[in-house]
Formats: sequence, structure tokens, C-alpha cells
Amino acid sequence: MGVVRLLDDLADLVVGSTCVGCEAPGRLLCRTCRGALEVAPRLTWPTPVPAGLAPPWSGGEYAGALRAAVIGHKEHHLFGLRDPLAALLAGAVEAVLAELADGGAPAGPVAVVPVPSRPSTVRARGHDATYSLVRRTALLLRADGHDAAAHRLLRTRGGLADQAGLDAVGRFDNLAGSLHCPGPGLRRLRAWRPAARIVVCDDVLTTGATARESQRALEAVGLEVVGVATVAATRRRWVPRARD
Repeated sequence: MGVVRLLDDLADLVVGSTCVGCEAPGRLLCRTCRGALEVAPRLTWPTPVPAGLAPPWSGGEYAGALRAAVIGHKEHHLFGLRDPLAALLAGAVEAVLAELADGGAPAGPVAVVPVPSRPSTVRARGHDATYSLVRRTALLLRADGHDAAAHRLLRTRGGLADQAGLDAVGRFDNLAGSLHCPGPGLRRLRAWRPAARIVVCDDVLTTGATARESQRALEAVGLEVVGVATVAATRRRWVPRARD
């Protein structure tokens, strides 16, 4: 990862950039804005909570520099933002695993599973932003001693509309039955670690509809979903702690 970070730094130097958070010239995230992202992950239950939703943990509030970084990476190909975003997602996954730890013992193998984007969306953006983040997250988790791997288990069905602009009810109606788990991905997972626990991963938690549909599709094929991890959560779900 040091080589990748060096290449990101070199690209910033050659091309030039400004901080996505405060527009200061220099790095894509200045030291001040990057430091503002370094907070402890926390539970971010949606309101209302989708029935049966696994515990959702998020790395930060979807506002300010973090919101700009998520959008910059996803929509504007600012790949130098991948590492700080993946670090937040890895922290959220580790919070899920910490809840499962038995007397400090490791939680066992974990598969981090990205929420899939529609193929048309990936084509329009030119890259699969969520999968890219989740792959980097798996590397960070392994570097921290976890038996972790990214597995692309979920696929979208036809007819799924863009979620932007939909309210909570609209999102649930749009997503109902929209995801499934094809056999090849399941076979690869079982060849890797048959008893792996599953953490659903996404960039932003809003209503929880996407996370719950992902969980449903995974559990429908017999997989154990132990939590949801996201880079960020929208403001009404990100409740500041007294010490923040």
C-alpha cells in the first residue's frame, strides 16, 4: 500500500489539486480535513429501523469533507481519496467484529461484501467505486491481523431504478427483491472459508433499505450476515457523542 500511496502523492504533485474539504491548494485532503475524519466509528440505526437489520456501523457523518470525499471518489475519479475512505470503512468493519469477539478472541474469517451498483451506473462512472473501496478495506483488515477478503456476491436484477430522490418507502419498494447471489460467487466463498461471517459494506447509510435488501439476498442462500459497515451515515443517523 505504500507504493500505491506514493503514486497517489506523485499524481497530486504533477497534476495539481485542491482539498475537497476546504479547497486549500495541495493534497486532495489537507491535513486538517483528514484529521477531522479520524473519529471513532459508531452504531447508526436508521429511523425507522428496517425489520431485522443487522447492526449498522459507520465511520463518519456524511457531511462536510467526508461527503465531498465520497462524492469525489465515486463521481470524479479522485482515486487518491480511496485510502482514507477505506480506512473509515475498515474501522466500521472492525467495530462489527469487536461486537462478536468472545473474551478478546478473534471473530474468525470475515467476508466483506460490497453493495452492488447497477451495471449502467458503473459504466457511466467508468469504475465500480464501492467495490474498489471494499477491496482496499479487505487489504487494510488483513494488515491489521484479520482473516478477511472481499467477495462480490451480490448482483442487481433488472428494473432497479435510481435511488436518488426517493423517500424511505420508495427506496424499500424499489429495492424489494432487487438483489440476488449467483452461484459462482458462492462457490468461491465456500472454497475460501465455508464458515466465513458476512459484513455488508457500502459508502453511505441513509434509510437502511439497500443494506436490508443486501442482507435478505445473502441470508436467502444461507449466509450469516453479522453486520453492516459504511464509510458514512447521513446526519440524522449520526448522533454525536458527548466527548466529540
